[in-house]
Amino acid sequence: MPRIDRLATLYCAHPIKRVFAGSRSTSVPILMYHSISENLFGKSHPYYQINTSPEAFAQQMRWLRNNGYRTLDLTEAHSALEAGKDVSKTVVITFDDGYRDFYTDGFAVMKQCGFSATIFLATDRIQNTSVRIDGVDYLSWREVRDLHASGIRFGSHTVTHPDLRSMGPEQIDYELGCSKEVIEQQLGAPVESFAYPFAFPEEDKRFSRFLVDLLENHGFENGVSTIIGRARLDDNRFFLPRLPVNSWDDAEFLRAKLEGGYDWLHWPQWLNKSIHHNVTLMQRSGWVGSNGVK
Repeated sequence: MPRIDRLATLYCAHPIKRVFAGSRSTSVPILMYHSISENLFGKSHPYYQINTSPEAFAQQMRWLRNNGYRTLDLTEAHSALEAGKDVSKTVVITFDDGYRDFYTDGFAVMKQCGFSATIFLATDRIQNTSVRIDGVDYLSWREVRDLHASGIRFGSHTVTHPDLRSMGPEQIDYELGCSKEVIEQQLGAPVESFAYPFAFPEEDKRFSRFLVDLLENHGFENGVSTIIGRARLDDNRFFLPRLPVNSWDDAEFLRAKLEGGYDWLHWPQWLNKSIHHNVTLMQRSGWVGSNGVK
């Protein structure tokens, strides 16, 4: 299928980026994965697919290893950016939702490559035994603990994976705080990171400030979003941009993304959000004023 984003990246943006980029990198690529499977989740166009086949995932991990990349977690990456370190050949690997196929089809190759990752859990979908929701299996708490003991980190992806813009402040507070508390109780370890579910409304500055206050109040240190791009020091540490990856990312496309060739797509993404901006429930109900929540 036509991939305008791929063509523009490989034959325009990436070559330009390579000409003007220096030898020292000040941006960290954060890869966004979801499912390691052949399941297309009903999304036909390659751009929207959230699955990566086990074969493609193994090829991507081995390409990263063979090309000298090492993994950082989000806290390490942000600390390196704050210290002004050269973060060339570093990458953060994240997985959203908590699908069980990471345990069965993804973790082994990551372990072989010496890589770690952060998995963001929607905690209502994680039970004592693996549950199937809409035809997809989720991790069990035993599997989560096994992975945690092997070096995999876990973060919050809310309780029910809702569109937070459709909720009131008390509901949002519950989704953030309860998910963090449940994971910490299950693992006996602090949860530092949060992943915003659905498209992040970066165009809505008041809503973003409200979320930052809540995340700080609950003790989160950092987080990620669906904003496209590599993470820089001047990005909001709670909504760091990521690079979506799926089965269609061959070595050439993956390299372009890692080296900044895909960052250009953030601007059309932002423009689309601004044009189609939906007012949040809090704004419609008068909960959010010009300076935040009433």
